[in-house]
Amino acid sequence: MINHENGVFLLHNEHISLMLRVNAYGLLEQLHFGGPVTMADAAAMTVCRTLGWGSSVLLDDKDAGSCADEMSLAWSGSGRGDYRESPLELAGKSTDFRFKNYRIIDGIVPMEGGLPQAKGDARTLEIVMEQTDLRLRLYFTLFDTAITRRCVLENIGEGAVTVQKFMSSLMDLPGNYEMTTFDGGWIAEMRKHTVPVLDSRVVNESVTGASSNRHNPGFLLSEVGATEDSGRVYGFNLVYSGNHYAGVQRSLQGLSRVVQGISPSNFAKKLQPGQCFETPEAVMSWSDEGFGGLSRKMHDFVNRHIVPEYWQYKLRPVLYNDWEGCMFDFNQRILLGLAKKARDLGCELFVLDDGWFGKRNDDRAGLGDYTVNKKKLPSGLKGLSDRIHAMGMEFGLWFEPEAVNVDSDLYRAHPDWALTDAFEPLLGRHQLLLDLTKPEVRDYIVENVSGILDSAGISYVKWDMNRHSIALGEKAHDYILGLYDVLRRIFEPRPQVLLESCSSGGNRFDLGMLCFGPQVWCSDDTDPIERLTIQGGLSYLYPQSTFGAHVSAAPHAQTLRNTPLTTRGNVSFFGCLGYELDLNHLLPVEETEIKAQTEFYKKYRKVFQFGTFRRTENGWQVSDGDTTLAGVFYVCRPAAPGYDYLRVKGLQKEKVYQFRTRPQFHRIGQFGSLVKHVAPVALNPNGFILRTADKHITLPDGEHSGTASGSALTAGIPMLPAYRGTGYDKQQRTQLDFGSTLYVIE
Repeated sequence: MINHENGVFLLHNEHISLMLRVNAYGLLEQLHFGGPVTMADAAAMTVCRTLGWGSSVLLDDKDAGSCADEMSLAWSGSGRGDYRESPLELAGKSTDFRFKNYRIIDGIVPMEGGLPQAKGDARTLEIVMEQTDLRLRLYFTLFDTAITRRCVLENIGEGAVTVQKFMSSLMDLPGNYEMTTFDGGWIAEMRKHTVPVLDSRVVNESVTGASSNRHNPGFLLSEVGATEDSGRVYGFNLVYSGNHYAGVQRSLQGLSRVVQGISPSNFAKKLQPGQCFETPEAVMSWSDEGFGGLSRKMHDFVNRHIVPEYWQYKLRPVLYNDWEGCMFDFNQRILLGLAKKARDLGCELFVLDDGWFGKRNDDRAGLGDYTVNKKKLPSGLKGLSDRIHAMGMEFGLWFEPEAVNVDSDLYRAHPDWALTDAFEPLLGRHQLLLDLTKPEVRDYIVENVSGILDSAGISYVKWDMNRHSIALGEKAHDYILGLYDVLRRIFEPRPQVLLESCSSGGNRFDLGMLCFGPQVWCSDDTDPIERLTIQGGLSYLYPQSTFGAHVSAAPHAQTLRNTPLTTRGNVSFFGCLGYELDLNHLLPVEETEIKAQTEFYKKYRKVFQFGTFRRTENGWQVSDGDTTLAGVFYVCRPAAPGYDYLRVKGLQKEKVYQFRTRPQFHRIGQFGSLVKHVAPVALNPNGFILRTADKHITLPDGEHSGTASGSALTAGIPMLPAYRGTGYDKQQRTQLDFGSTLYVIE
């Protein structure tokens, strides 16, 4: 609900509330953001300001408490006495917006300029503020577990104004906080970093042209001492895929100012009389149940209000992607052979990655062209697709439509379509970006991608983009608007096509892209131990239904780490499962394991993809209320390990549950020369007999089952003993480094 009374606005439901107040000077104060409160609390939640601090600049010289710098505000000006960070900066002009009027609207107010936004059941408060030559519309939209904010600036004067900075939201939060950001780079995304919010500004910003793997736009503010399950935590994100900015800074009065929006770096937008500029939508939520409670609210918001309606709570297929198995070296015979093996192993979707078009035999040529390489695919994409469909599988395809190689027919015909600046072009991965601010470029992409989708029966698209942009001022924002226009024109008429966005892995894991496709490729790093960090970091703000998670060959190309196939599967289960390796190189024991993995995943797919996700002390769990799936993951195991305990969250304390481990096995070869100590004859660990046995024979890992109350499972039950260096036993977890165990609790 949204209520208004005596200049006070209250947006509230059972999960969240925001209380605003128009003060005597027409400024919009923020009285509260967090848990539910009532309109009757407004007076008690208003700060009493009588005498101010020394050296204050006053809005009214007769009122010592009229210093804007000391107020808890939901919007502020610049150059008018508030010296904290301003959300809006104009070239050569101060800003001083005062309240004009308001509207309460059922539903959302649609974006006017092409930006994506949250959708679904909601109510919106529009507050209009004005100064002499400008009108500012602030939109606050109340969803069930989050509130979104955005702004529209309109030039109502007679001369042009230049916007140099324009944030989507501003809020002042009382209290002491720590800021958690998720940073990194290629194959090292979503590293969690936490710093205290003090008097100097803390900034989270991307200037690569994309939301970026360097600094995800989502971040958290937590009260000091907050844990996974207790304490106040605030979550923030941005429905945007370009350069972004967030700043947090604590004032002398103990107010932490939070701003977020488009990065002001190299940004400028000139508004002529009558023109408007619209910011992306900012998302904010709150929980007093720690980081876990905040994550559950954000997950619910993304699943219900961000991903396309067609894909909301729709099960994702188990896919096979040929990239790590083939890269550019393939032909139709090889692909069909892989597709048959993938089908027999339980995969439902075959994805052809890079190398199917033009002279694309490496990454130096062909981008921008869409002519199928008939040497590799003599019957074309349709012929390949038909054969794969006849096997009972769906067919998906990789594209990189935003880029162009200099060695391409497109670049030779239209060099002016490349995005460049005044200097010699700089290449990234041997390519340039196409200028999506040009209508003819967008038309070219839409026509070619749409034509291929319609002609070849394609049900999945991996949309890649492998280079950072260049600093082009306001054109950086216009490029993102052009991208959204292309995605909207291709995929809105084809809602059944599963779009997975990718940008050298996780360069575009953001809410803007998720408005067009329900999942994102997390990272080019498929090492499951690295994925514990990457997917674990993403889980703070994004639901597991948005994670592309693949099982690949080990040792892993990104780390040279050798991990068990069981762990590769167990980690990938907590996302949208796929396989990405050369299936021709699998041993019989590995084929058996993958068949078991896909069968298990399909049985519990709905729980894995849409169950309530929780981080635990030694792993992850998902639950639909009846079934809980708990993964326990290890990195380096010490000698003579002590007892480990399984602790499960969210169970009903009085209910009795059955628990069991998913069956797992060890290959004989993993025991190396130890085998000769138990065999009746001396065996060479590298000899023919053991190498042959290793392909076919496995030993079971300890299988653990029983019953326990919800109280016992919450408190923790002892797991089977771990390997202690004294021998193998069926009632033992013979875990190696990088091992894991998966429990089913029903």
